[in-house]
Amino acid sequence: MKAYSAEFLGTFWLVLGGCGSAVLAAAFPDVGIGLLGVSLAFGLTVLTMAFAIGHISGCHLNPAVSIGLWAGGRFPAANLAPYIAAQVLGAVAAGGVLFVIASGAPGFDVANGFASNGYGAHSPGGYSLVAALVTEVVMTMFFLLVILGATDKRASAGFAPIAIGLALTLIHLVSIPVTNTSVNPARSTGVALFVGDWAVGQLWLFWLAPIAGAVLGAVVYRRIAGEEV
Repeated sequence: MKAYSAEFLGTFWLVLGGCGSAVLAAAFPDVGIGLLGVSLAFGLTVLTMAFAIGHISGCHLNPAVSIGLWAGGRFPAANLAPYIAAQVLGAVAAGGVLFVIASGAPGFDVANGFASNGYGAHSPGGYSLVAALVTEVVMTMFFLLVILGATDKRASAGFAPIAIGLALTLIHLVSIPVTNTSVNPARSTGVALFVGDWAVGQLWLFWLAPIAGAVLGAVVYRRIAGEEV
């Protein structure tokens, strides 16, 4: 239960910090943090929580990461369901807190997106379903490569949180214009449920693509690292 609680709190922090920066601060008049700031915020949530709870739960904060670690031989299958449940619940709880905060501003309208992920008309740059699918698969694949490599027993000890946090920052810098960046089904679910409508209708992609990318990343890493697949 300590590990599950840590995953709940860690994913809560990721969604509140990352999506909160997008909803509350990205375009704030005159001093908005923009795409760079939002990207950094997502990276910082993972970096800070990796140091805070990495020794308790491993700091997955992401169903795709948990599944990818299982595929990489680093996580037991028996723990997948409770980890994923804790992550999704933490994301939804954070979405609720963010909704309460954001709705305190005049003119707030959840229909504007609420940091939800999307493709087609709901992509920030109008990117197609295929472009969104490829982006999410490839970005999550490389995220898992970084995670597995940075946490390998042969890697330099103590630096994994920095590498993983910076990797997530880079992923957002590349892919926010395409999908608003998911690579995390819990993060996508946590805000989509408050938007409903199109956000829930397109949510399937942001479960399917990150999980597929995570498994692919795990298989690739085990190949290049010389581990038996």
